[in-house]
Amino acid sequence: MRLLTTLVALLVSISLVSPTWADSFTFTAIPDQNASRLQQRFGQVADYLQEQLGVEVKYIPVKSYAAAVTAFRNNQVQLGWFGALSGVQARQRVPGSRAIAQGYEDQFFKTYFIAHRSSGLLDGMRDGEKNKHFPLAIAGHTFTFGAKGSTSGRLMPEYYIRQHLGKAPGESFRRVGFSGDHNRTIALVGSGAYEVGAVNYKVWEKALVAKKVDPQQVQVIWQTPPYPDYQWSIRGDVDQRWGEGFSEKVKAALLAINQPELLAAFPRSAFVSATNSDYEPTRKTAVAIGLIDER
Repeated sequence: MRLLTTLVALLVSISLVSPTWADSFTFTAIPDQNASRLQQRFGQVADYLQEQLGVEVKYIPVKSYAAAVTAFRNNQVQLGWFGALSGVQARQRVPGSRAIAQGYEDQFFKTYFIAHRSSGLLDGMRDGEKNKHFPLAIAGHTFTFGAKGSTSGRLMPEYYIRQHLGKAPGESFRRVGFSGDHNRTIALVGSGAYEVGAVNYKVWEKALVAKKVDPQQVQVIWQTPPYPDYQWSIRGDVDQRWGEGFSEKVKAALLAINQPELLAAFPRSAFVSATNSDYEPTRKTAVAIGLIDER
């Protein structure tokens, strides 16, 4: 009995003096690019937020968009860098949660439809030229989206496919795939494994600059109208845990990011304020094509 009492006392004393994972303010991000790139990007952000907030801040990587939403719902993370769709899904699962910041460019995001030369869709197009109107000729080809929960890689392109072709993707194309992320979409279309794909315009432009794309073999054939996309969303209960006004302190820290190396990691020119209402069109689009339920 004495030994048991001693062990309990020792465990209590350790818990009182040692910080635990649960004491950390933790965030994640949708895995829209390769894991090493994300670790580099968000490791810097964790260091910055820790300095600004005065609490331990940790970045936790996840393997899928759904895992990011689940981590937010389960309070494994309190802050998330989401796409428009995953942000809506996450906030619906945690009452009081809100979008607090977005990249300046995220107010005017767009998706590129890219095609391989073997599809015949590039015939007659000049380098850098895009169709002004939705390319109806993509019907009957093979098509890959990005991740199933991606706004730019799935939600918005599917919306426009249904709108212009009048049918679901499975009925519109000879074969439909989901690459998992934008870099893989570019690689799959670039190799000819799929004739057409939908990709985040920023990832495409970065790949082009890095010469990871052969413009003789794959080109942009159309871009969607602009829509709001990526944003930082925070759980509705963080003030109860870290003190009144903590969520506003997090927002202020994000909006104050001006270090070129941090902004370049996203890449964004600046962060601006965001609200849940900015993403109401996203929610309605997701409901319309059956990706989320009406609430």
